[in-house]
Amino acid sequence: MVATVIGVFDTREQAEKAVREMRNKGFANNEISVLAKGQARQGAGGGGGGDQEAGGDVSEGVWWGGALGGIAGLLAGIGALTIPGIGPVVAAGPLAATLGGAVTGGVAGGLLDLGIPEERGRFYEGQLKSGKVLAVVQADSARIDTATQLLRDNGANNVESHVGSPKASQTGKRSQ
Repeated sequence: MVATVIGVFDTREQAEKAVREMRNKGFANNEISVLAKGQARQGAGGGGGGDQEAGGDVSEGVWWGGALGGIAGLLAGIGALTIPGIGPVVAAGPLAATLGGAVTGGVAGGLLDLGIPEERGRFYEGQLKSGKVLAVVQADSARIDTATQLLRDNGANNVESHVGSPKASQTGKRSQ
């Protein structure tokens, strides 16, 4: 059985450290995703701060200000998207492709596809919107506790695991 473990970091440095530790513990690139709110491009086309269009290429995402810092080098697939209601978002890992294909559903819709209930997806979308960094890990049942602990040990808040379909999710929340 596969679970989705998600946590919220205050800084990209914390998220970067967590990703490094997960990779050192055997988690693969295709199991780890990170999302961070980007900044609108300034000075492009002479106008102030036009948002990047969905489906932007890697060079635009990197030029965009390196919102994910060293994470881009640690994970495969980086995407720069504009999500309605949030604005520019940079995503690394498999969630980048999921969000790129369903921008209209926003982050909550992408998380729903991973088994996170809609109400919790909206919560995490709000965290992203406020400037926090999300880390999402897909783990088999034997590694749920490891993924959860690695996120917490590296400063993640609101760490939860969701197993199975959204209606059958089991949630383990961290108190703040």
